[in-house]
Amino acid sequence: MIQVFIVDDHKLVIDGMKLLLKDEKNICVIGTALTGEESILKIPKQHVDVVLLDINMPGINGIETCKQLLKKNPDLKIIAISMHKESSLIKLMLQNGAQGYVLKNAGQDEVIEAIKTVYQGNKYLDDTVNEIVLNSVLKSETEKTTTPFPTLSRREKDVLRLILEECTTQEIADKLFISFGTVETHRRNMLIKTGARNTAGLVRTAIEYNLLS
Repeated sequence: MIQVFIVDDHKLVIDGMKLLLKDEKNICVIGTALTGEESILKIPKQHVDVVLLDINMPGINGIETCKQLLKKNPDLKIIAISMHKESSLIKLMLQNGAQGYVLKNAGQDEVIEAIKTVYQGNKYLDDTVNEIVLNSVLKSETEKTTTPFPTLSRREKDVLRLILEECTTQEIADKLFISFGTVETHRRNMLIKTGARNTAGLVRTAIEYNLLS
């Protein structure tokens, strides 16, 4: 029996994953957590084989959570379950120890196959993710990287530019005609990409490496 633990800040996603896996006779969901911090406290106390881990969470993000979980238990198998399709985030997750990456719109068969594959010690990327990574590798062979960080999206640069202008989150939302939560999501994504611990670190990195160029 493969013991699975699910980490996601949306209970609806957790419930959906549990429902998706409940009839699989060789897989058992033995625990869940809504934050990275909670998972770091819970998982070492249980016999967990595979962790399904979201990336974009408040507090400790999925990449840092992955690192800390594997530091405590190197034999743990971690699969990123995310809506993010950016090659930079996929690579960061894999570079920090994840054995698999599956998009949240993946079907039941893909999720089950991913769990069984990484449990056996192999890596798993769903078809869409595999194509994204391959295209990124081919592209990097013809383009020179100018910074040590993944490329920011156009909207992330818009948000970063307004952060540098000392706008509040609500002001940024109003100026860009997006929601408060969307601004926070872009901010968290940029923290993940740059490795900055907070907004002050993000600003310092943006200036030092000219991330808006």
